[in-house]
Amino acid sequence: MLTLSKKICLLGDFAVGKTSLVRRFVYDLFDDKYLSTIGVKVSRKIITVAREQDLVELTIMLWDLAGSEEFTHMWASYLRGASAVMLVGDLTRPETFDALSRYVSDLDRVGPRPPLLLAANKADLLGDSDEDQVLVQQIQALAEALAAPLYLTSALSGQEVENAFRHLGRIMVEHDA
Repeated sequence: MLTLSKKICLLGDFAVGKTSLVRRFVYDLFDDKYLSTIGVKVSRKIITVAREQDLVELTIMLWDLAGSEEFTHMWASYLRGASAVMLVGDLTRPETFDALSRYVSDLDRVGPRPPLLLAANKADLLGDSDEDQVLVQQIQALAEALAAPLYLTSALSGQEVENAFRHLGRIMVEHDA
C-alpha cells in the first residue's frame, strides 16, 4: 500500500464553520461554542483512498486558517504547499461567499492554484424558500466559475462533511499519480 501525506487549507471568513468542519471530519464531534482561530490550527486524519488497482493510505494535514486576516507573508507561508483548498461559506450569511474570490486571489499570488472544493456550510439551517433556492443557485454558479465541486455541508449534522473531504482526498491522490 502506497502512503502519502497531503495538505488541505480551509479558507473563508470568520465563523463560517471551518473549525467545526475539521472537528466533525477528524473526531466526528460538534461543539456549538464559537472559538475564533488565531493564525492557523493544524489537524491530521488518515484515510484510505482507492487508486486504480491499489489502495493509498493518505495522511491529510488540515490547515484551518483564521478568517478575515489580511494577506501577509505569514499567511502566504501557510498556503504554500497546499495540495487542495476547501473554500467555506456560511449559508446564513450570503456575503461570506462574495469574500471567497478574495481568498482565491490571495491563493493565486502564492503559486499555481491547487484543486478547490466549495463547502456551503450550515445546510441544516437552509429552508425551502425561494430566497434560499436562489442563494443555492448563486453558489452553484460560483462553484462552476471556480471549477470547484460544491458540497452543501453541515458540521452540526455531519451532512456531506465526510464526502467533501474524501472528494478532496481522491483529487489529491489522482494528481499524485
